[in-house]
Amino acid sequence: MKKAASGIAPIISLDRDGSKPIHRQIYDSYRAAIVGGSLRPGQRIPSTRVLASEIGVSRFPVLNAYAQLLAEGYFESRVGAGTVVSGAIPDQLTSSQLTSSPVNGGAPRVIRNRAASGGAATPAVGDASPWMSVWGAFRVGQVAFDQFPMQVWSNLIARRCKRMTPQAAHYGLHMGSPMLREAIANYLRIARSARCEADQVMIVNGSQHALELAARALFEPGSHIWMEDPGYRLAREAFTLNQWQLVPVPVDREGLEVVAGIRKCRGARAAFVSPSHQFPLGVTMSASRRLQLLDWAHHSGAWIIEDDYDAEYRYESLPIASLQGLDNNSRVIYVGTFSKVMFPSLRLGYLVIPRELVGRFLRIRRIMDLGPPTFFQEVLADFIEEGHFARHLRRMRVLYGEIRKVLVERLIRDMDDMIEVAGDEAGMHLTVMLKNRLNDREIAERAAQQKISVFPLSPSYLGGKPRQGFILGFGGTTAQEIPGAVRRLRGVMS
Repeated sequence: MKKAASGIAPIISLDRDGSKPIHRQIYDSYRAAIVGGSLRPGQRIPSTRVLASEIGVSRFPVLNAYAQLLAEGYFESRVGAGTVVSGAIPDQLTSSQLTSSPVNGGAPRVIRNRAASGGAATPAVGDASPWMSVWGAFRVGQVAFDQFPMQVWSNLIARRCKRMTPQAAHYGLHMGSPMLREAIANYLRIARSARCEADQVMIVNGSQHALELAARALFEPGSHIWMEDPGYRLAREAFTLNQWQLVPVPVDREGLEVVAGIRKCRGARAAFVSPSHQFPLGVTMSASRRLQLLDWAHHSGAWIIEDDYDAEYRYESLPIASLQGLDNNSRVIYVGTFSKVMFPSLRLGYLVIPRELVGRFLRIRRIMDLGPPTFFQEVLADFIEEGHFARHLRRMRVLYGEIRKVLVERLIRDMDDMIEVAGDEAGMHLTVMLKNRLNDREIAERAAQQKISVFPLSPSYLGGKPRQGFILGFGGTTAQEIPGAVRRLRGVMS
């Protein structure tokens, strides 16, 4: 017969010399924990024998307290599960009631609203926008996970498990697994024409973690940073949170307008760009703009943060070399991620850091999180070194190319009078500009009700007059789903 798992007891402070009986103190402690929400319906309660042993009393006062809690409906007994918190606690017994009532004979507790002090404004947690709550067609950031070679991945995990040593349970290196860093450096030199060695590669928990590290490592009081406009909202928030002054620099068909940035703030300390596939417009920065940007950084002593989030996927040409690979003066901090080429929940990305900055980034990293988990880094290193990564990329490039082709064809066929397609030559999203005077936020809200996740373009703008349009992801949408989804989108816009 399966034995019921033992529950966890709340903190019970006993006053053995007080006037209140022990059983009543135990009762009050449990009641306070249940009413206050610390113990939730269905949670298991320790047996009377276990609790008596833990708090150092005889079993009788515990039996009396449990009997009272059962009688009043706070506890209930379940066959095979022992004693649990009742699922029928009256709704009026809330934590707000508890805070105004004395517990265990103490004085009433009063909780007041307290404002956080100092620093920059904290961004809202999560995103309450309707289009972000829908896991339907066109959601940005989705990948075709059903095409991932999960059996291969599972075998590599099992093999690594069998090889684990006691040392593997300890903290890993702050820069990350040497195996994975070497594999990434080899890959970047070949596939992205990057100039890097393994000792410049730092493993991070995705690109957002990389941006947070860069924001902290580069900051000086009064720092200004050029931000693409429109641009990546979460990058803006990372720098705003760290008290950078954002300088919106327009983006046109050639990418960031470097001359406009110099005119606005020549002395900016850094620039954030996504030159291979700009987010959200999808343009590729021209060679002349790349050289202008590098020249500005070299002569002004500024840093360039290059976000290369999905550059592996190009459909009209071979992959474009990274900006970092053109940099002769070590001014570029390169950010990459496996969220788009593998899957987001893996939470692995990387930085390629100029050598003079490695020590600074390392000091910040030690303070923030002591280094990344080692196990999945080594599994990923095996995945890359044994050729599975390259094969997966080739397959996904073909698949996404086919989906993208169907999407562009259906958009032009069904919505050419309403939209203009842009940024479809690379990546896992494209952008459509609205021709009519429509509000992209309002349409996105209506589309969410039809299980379509279209991300409005206008919130991506930081300055000037925002254009109205949508960012359409196609990584997690099949070619078969696209015709129907496009028709529903047109219906929402009509």
